[in-house]
Amino acid sequence: MIAVADLIKDEHLLGNYFSPDAYIQGDFEIGTIENRHGSRLIAMPQTLLKGIFAGLDREVGQASGVVLYNCGRWWGKNFYRRFLEEISNYYGKPLVEMETVEFLQCLKQCWKTHGWGKIEFDFAYYQQGFIVITTLNSAFAEAAGSSSSPSCSAEAGILSSFFSQLTGKNLQCVQTTCESLGADTNSFILGLADRLKSAEMGVDKGSSHQEIMDCLVNV
Repeated sequence: MIAVADLIKDEHLLGNYFSPDAYIQGDFEIGTIENRHGSRLIAMPQTLLKGIFAGLDREVGQASGVVLYNCGRWWGKNFYRRFLEEISNYYGKPLVEMETVEFLQCLKQCWKTHGWGKIEFDFAYYQQGFIVITTLNSAFAEAAGSSSSPSCSAEAGILSSFFSQLTGKNLQCVQTTCESLGADTNSFILGLADRLKSAEMGVDKGSSHQEIMDCLVNV
């Protein structure tokens, strides 16, 4: 018979660090929110996001996407630093020692808990130098409303900056489908900037996501 004591180890199994019930804390009565690490969080109501889109459209017009992308790049840089610190401290090991599945699961839950919707990763084109990322229920796409072009430039900037720091390479991110355009999901292609130029041209021409991917991998 196996003794219960033999099943109990000094090392305890760690749960989901980004579980909303444990991760989001604070005093809701006075309006302060923080994560379990003690860092302050900010809630961005849909009205504010819509105001940002409307204000940028009025001030800079078609350049609003570039502005949001660069804001996302800055945001992603800080997001990566916090993610790295929190995950490394919680699991007691550096990010480079984590299994890929474990890392991706943490990132997916982190994305969801922060209210950015659902995110998935497709590595089918990894050998060709690309990662396809899809998001669902994006607050950015919802705030943009109906649009003539993809509206998740801030998310694209976040992803490009996050994975640039993770890989040590200067990666860019191009959005090919968007919920604001009636698509079921928001699709992004991550890769080196010089290899994504044709993807940007494809988006401008109104090519489908698959047509753009076929063009990229057949160059």
